[in-house]
Amino acid sequence: MKEAQPSVIYLNEYQAPDYNIHKTHLRFDLYDDYTCVTSELTISRVPGRDTAPLVLHGQELELVSLKVDGKDLQANDYSVDEDGLTIYQPPTSFILNCVTKILPHLNTSLEGLYKSNTMYCTQCEAEGFRKITYYLDRPDVMSEFTTRISANKARYPVLLSNGNKIAQGEEQGERHWVEWHDPFIKPSYLFALVAGDLVNVDDAFTTQSGREVKLQIFVEQKDIGKCSHAMQSLKHAMKWDEDVYGREYDLDIFMIVAVDDFNMGAMENKGLNIFNTSCVLASQDTTTDASFQSVEAIVAHEYFHNWSGNRVTCRDWFQLSLKEGFTVFRDSQFSSDRGSRAVKRVEDVNVLRTFQFAEDAGPMAHPVQPASFIEISNFYTLTVYEKGAEVVRMIHSLLGAELFRKGSDRYFELHDGCAVTIEDFVQAMSDVSGRDFTQFMHWYRQAGTPTVSIQGSYNQDTRTYTLKTSQACSATPENEHKAPFHIPMATALIGQDGPMPLLLKRAAGGQPQKHQNKAFSEVLEITEAEQEFVFEQVDEQPVPSLFRNFSAPVNIEFRYSLSDLQLIMAADDDGFCRWDASQRMAVSVVNEVMHELGNQPAPVVNQYLLNAHGQLLDQALAIAEGRAEGDLHMLAYAITLPSEEYLSQQQSVIDVESTHFSRARIKRKLAQVHYDKYLKLYHCLNENSAFSVDATSIARRKMKNTALSYLASSAKQEAIALCERQVSYANNMTDELSALTEICHSGSPAMTKLKSSSLTRFYSKWQEETLVLNHWFSVQASSPQPTTLSEVKALLQHPAFDANNPNKIRALVGGFCNRNPICFHERKGSGYSFLADQVIALNRKNPQMSARLITPLTRWKKFDDQRQALMKSQLERISDSEGLSKDVFEVVSKSL
Repeated sequence: MKEAQPSVIYLNEYQAPDYNIHKTHLRFDLYDDYTCVTSELTISRVPGRDTAPLVLHGQELELVSLKVDGKDLQANDYSVDEDGLTIYQPPTSFILNCVTKILPHLNTSLEGLYKSNTMYCTQCEAEGFRKITYYLDRPDVMSEFTTRISANKARYPVLLSNGNKIAQGEEQGERHWVEWHDPFIKPSYLFALVAGDLVNVDDAFTTQSGREVKLQIFVEQKDIGKCSHAMQSLKHAMKWDEDVYGREYDLDIFMIVAVDDFNMGAMENKGLNIFNTSCVLASQDTTTDASFQSVEAIVAHEYFHNWSGNRVTCRDWFQLSLKEGFTVFRDSQFSSDRGSRAVKRVEDVNVLRTFQFAEDAGPMAHPVQPASFIEISNFYTLTVYEKGAEVVRMIHSLLGAELFRKGSDRYFELHDGCAVTIEDFVQAMSDVSGRDFTQFMHWYRQAGTPTVSIQGSYNQDTRTYTLKTSQACSATPENEHKAPFHIPMATALIGQDGPMPLLLKRAAGGQPQKHQNKAFSEVLEITEAEQEFVFEQVDEQPVPSLFRNFSAPVNIEFRYSLSDLQLIMAADDDGFCRWDASQRMAVSVVNEVMHELGNQPAPVVNQYLLNAHGQLLDQALAIAEGRAEGDLHMLAYAITLPSEEYLSQQQSVIDVESTHFSRARIKRKLAQVHYDKYLKLYHCLNENSAFSVDATSIARRKMKNTALSYLASSAKQEAIALCERQVSYANNMTDELSALTEICHSGSPAMTKLKSSSLTRFYSKWQEETLVLNHWFSVQASSPQPTTLSEVKALLQHPAFDANNPNKIRALVGGFCNRNPICFHERKGSGYSFLADQVIALNRKNPQMSARLITPLTRWKKFDDQRQALMKSQLERISDSEGLSKDVFEVVSKSL
């Protein structure tokens, strides 16, 4: 390294602050080439800390003036360095006045106050506020904020901050000002400011107590027609949170602002949520079904934070999942209630098993409650969010909905207005249930994905079925030896006619279980390294349906035969388990084809998969034609083969080429065998009805485009014509983009001829729509054709690509490195050097984005020797580059 290594921050070294900031008055004077920030802080020292200096955080600030109780401080009263301001002997209680000068127009990190196009906006989570003014920038310092913003009225007619507007006026020089007051104390990370030439969509919501809340979404003029879906999503979320959690909104106004340049998806600043445009804008022409659903979920997520994150916040950043894991669970519940519960569960689990499990198995593995970090921005991860949500879901499963609601009520009531810990949340659940969660806390404090190995045996003479379980968890960087987890395993036994009645004879330790009535599903609690469960009165050899609804985030080892899986797919009533059986069958067949691929050019595809696939297509046709009822969306997922990324996670050493070509071989075979069914299904669902984003319409489009994808794999002229027609005449972005993807990703000569003209036509049609062009970049970047990397490099110079915009970077660079394994892992390492180039270039401009891009290189130990050496050399090149940020240093150093 060229510079001193950054220091590590540890959870067990937490100390409460020496000072409190009771009131925070801020004044922002916005000018073209700088912003003047004036802060007035009412501060008091915590009793017993009599000798403690006041140490305020601050970065990239120019200190203009500093006063205590109205008197200028002398040079020997304080000191300033690159990390902050220290006042050596302040009074016990005092008013601190500080003036700083900052340069938002040059702030490419997108933290603190910065400019996105012509708009001023902020992002203060986790530690961005210290780039605005000197402050105790930590979540356990909560203050009452008043903010006054002054700017040129013509260019910045809209001036927004947290809370309620309390005053406004005019200034000399064509300027104006607005003052906002937030009556609820909050930490600095929830502060927000926006100034720009914006228009707004207004609505209102009447709370359960009868208060009317004004709702506003602010956007640029060009986007005014894309706000209705987000507004309706907000109102649905407000009503749902009242109905399900009893949580009512507290301020007089709730505002959302759409911003083009944003590192994250959205931010829950109190009363003034700032959103990445991709997470709030939606219209039929420009937005896919997946994005419509994403907008609804993210709007709900940020709104739900008003209680699970704002009113009750984190004591420190090691508790990040306290708000994020809980709120992801809440938004997942909401989305399930708004659509198909089974589909939502499959979507969540697919992300978890494909990407979070990989995170758990890599060098950046960390517990849901990390024990240490160098840069907190690196811990906004799938582990903290998605796995954290799964941990909350397990508590919900163990307690049941009624007790969980009582626990959440107690949590909010006890800690309203406080900064608390994960332990406080779990204790509230313990208080209402009487449960001891001591062992369960391993889920928060141990990294890694446990593997549960299960053996099943049926005794026909005694009519008993026995499940023997064992659990283990691989070593991770923070801990080599893991204590047993407390694992809820929802279980059913499937017979030829479906789930069988259950009577559990004994659990671990032989303790008898008393049951008044037989159930069809049982939540078994695995708490020991090895355990046994026995079911009585089992009248036939069953197939176990394990971890129903994915009741715990674990790897599951059970030797299902292909006939067992076919029975689950046909007879189980758990949507997740049916989908999981289809995926297990596909993985098994992929492995068979991979094994044979080296011996023959066209390996046989197992007939079990072909038959099972045909049965699912028959079900889909019956639903599509109105002859039966069912979930087309769920069936679309069931007939979709596992992704290359997921298949790779099942391998001890990833075989890039065999995985890619085996999956393609199977998909092509399915297309050939069932071509007529796919074609019939496509035509049946290719309806010319009015566009809607209700669950049924989304499901029908999902199945139609899944069928089109298989048809395209056949490379028949008829299928090619369907793709060409759909991309030309689609009346919605889901259909248009699906067809464009098939054209660009197919390697057939006929499709390749269409590729250039289709991309040109798409760009010409949508060149003014920034979010649509992100799809245009992503489709090209993820194409598995050999020329893709050269095309991606050329696109870096395209006029529509902005190297400072996170969405563009994610679409093009991320699209290639994260969603195109066959090209990124090209044997000579060209993909690796390309990614390293992008990381190094972005490091100084936007460290957060730079660090997040590195992820594909961090998993180098999962590959063959040649690729390992190439990936490691690029990590070393990044490590040796000048001016490495803390964000990038932490990821690279842990990876090496």
